[in-house]
Amino acid sequence: MDDTTVPVLWSASPATTLDFYRTLGYTVTHEQTRPYTYLVVERDGTALHFSDSPKGLPVPFESVACLVMVDDVAARHADFTARLRAAFGKVPAKGCPRLTRFRPGQSRFSLVDPDGNTMLFIQRDEPEKPRYTARDLVDLASTLEFARVLRDFKNDDRAAARLVQSGLRRHGATAPVADRARALAMLAEIAVAAGDPELAEKHRAEISALGLSDADRAAVAAELRAGADLERWLTENS
Repeated sequence: MDDTTVPVLWSASPATTLDFYRTLGYTVTHEQTRPYTYLVVERDGTALHFSDSPKGLPVPFESVACLVMVDDVAARHADFTARLRAAFGKVPAKGCPRLTRFRPGQSRFSLVDPDGNTMLFIQRDEPEKPRYTARDLVDLASTLEFARVLRDFKNDDRAAARLVQSGLRRHGATAPVADRARALAMLAEIAVAAGDPELAEKHRAEISALGLSDADRAAVAAELRAGADLERWLTENS
């Protein structure tokens, strides 16, 4: 028989934990609060177990709790989005709980519960991530590709933004105008995710000032659309 790994996560409030996971479509299969907390929720053949948070630990305390391999990560994100929007009136994208955004072509997203337990949902047949070193970043195009990995695979917007800004400083003067526009559009999308619409609009204005040709606009359209899609995702009501 194969071994089975069962993640045991933390719960400071059993009622809050169970309500949150019920919202996401999980079924409660075990509920024990005395003499100690032990909870189990299940969905799509996956069980999550919970016990008491360590005494003295500040809650929420964010940590990567487990990886969840799924057959259709886009569909799972869409389902969680709909359920959270119905429960909260909008998608919680900051604090705890929260759901990270999902862009076309991504193969993973994160869900953080009220206690800070972080579930990383990953497409089962996810392609191998490209590996980069500083020596690979020879121009703005390669810098943007690495930044995409940081943003879309690592959920590290801050590192991605720093890398894009560095790439613009180092290569912006010699880079094709379409790559400069893509870089600014990526920064605009990250600004939207960070809740800074003024910075996002500043980057969009910088794109407009580049005087893009029709071909250049086509090259940057997907990245611009991502920012607009994110704004809708964050603000649409249920």
